[in-house]
Formats: sequence, structure tokens, C-alpha cells
Amino acid sequence: MDTCACALELLGMLVYFGAWLCALTTTILPQWLTMSTALLPVESYELGLWETCVVQDVGGMECRAYDSLLGLSTDLKLARILMCAALAVGMLGILLGIPGLDLVHSCKEDSGQQTKRILIITGGVLGMVSGVLCLIPVSYMAHIAVMHFFDDKVPDVVPRWEFGDALYCGWAAGFLLIVAGLILITSSSCSQVEPQPVLQRRYQVMGTGVNYRKRTEYV
Repeated sequence: MDTCACALELLGMLVYFGAWLCALTTTILPQWLTMSTALLPVESYELGLWETCVVQDVGGMECRAYDSLLGLSTDLKLARILMCAALAVGMLGILLGIPGLDLVHSCKEDSGQQTKRILIITGGVLGMVSGVLCLIPVSYMAHIAVMHFFDDKVPDVVPRWEFGDALYCGWAAGFLLIVAGLILITSSSCSQVEPQPVLQRRYQVMGTGVNYRKRTEYV
């Protein structure tokens, strides 16, 4: 495999792993949606997938987990399921992609090169699927926040939820997962292994040239 393909594989896997960590951070962070009120300017509220938090300007922060899974809204349930699915699919893609790297000394025989290429392609496809699964709940929660923010039926004095840091982190994770998958697939298409018959013909030509030289010297 050429140097360009090896560099693409390594770059794609590094971006893949970094994006997966970013998606994990998005799932854990409670700052999916934030809200501050004019009545209590010293406090702000944060909504996450697993807990809600009250943040004070003096530096204090108090979080409380949701009491019941059945009491959650459909939006949070869907976001939980899709983010957990994105993390699981992404981890599976990483586990399949690492053995397919050319730097990993496994499956070095001729048939193994094709297996490594299949592993890299599979890991790239799973990375793209993981990115899509990550973008869906993040974009859906942002859509709900926008719809409620510009709802004319709600009075202006009523506080509204706004984008939190976790949403931006989730968008970055989703796009990076898709980019990492594309890089891995591109690296597999760039790798060109010379077929065995061509190598055999090359050795035969070299052997014929050596024999011809020996005969000429003898004469």
C-alpha cells in the first residue's frame, strides 16, 4: 500500500476517534438547552438528556437527574435512543476499522489484504451511519427550540429555551464522523495492490534478462 493511502487511513481513524469522543461528550453534557429569566437574572437553567441543572452567577451549580424514565418527554426519549445508538455504531466501526489499518500487522497474506480493505470500508460506512444518527437528535432538539422560541402564542415575558453548548458539540461530532467515514472509504479506494500475475511476469522478465547476460558473457 502506498504512503498516501496509509496517511489517509491514519488521518481518518484519528478524526473518527476524536469525533466519537465528541459525541460521547455531547451525550453526557447537560447543556442541550439553556434558559435564563428576567425575574431571576442570577440563575439560569440547563436541560440535558440525563439531568437538569440550575446554574448561579456566583459559580454554584446544582443538577438533578430525572426521576422516572416513563415521565420523560418523547423528545428526550428519542434523543437518548439515537445518541446511544450513534455511540454503539461508532464504537463498532472503530473496532472493525483498527484491524484494517495497514499499520496493524495482521492479515498480511494476499487474501488478507482484501479482508483489511473490507474492514476499512465497513468501518467507514459505520462511521457515516453514526454521524447521521448523531445529527438527527441534535438537529431535532434545535428545531423544537426554534419552534418554541418563535411561537406567537407564547407571550414575550415567558422565558424560552435556547441552544446550549452540547448542540454545537453534537453538530461538530456528527459532521466529523461523516468526514472520517469518507476518508476511510477514500483510503481504501486509493490503495492499489499489484496483482500476483503481474509480479510473476516481472520476475520472469528479470530472470530472462539475467540468463541472457550470462550467455553473452560466456560467448
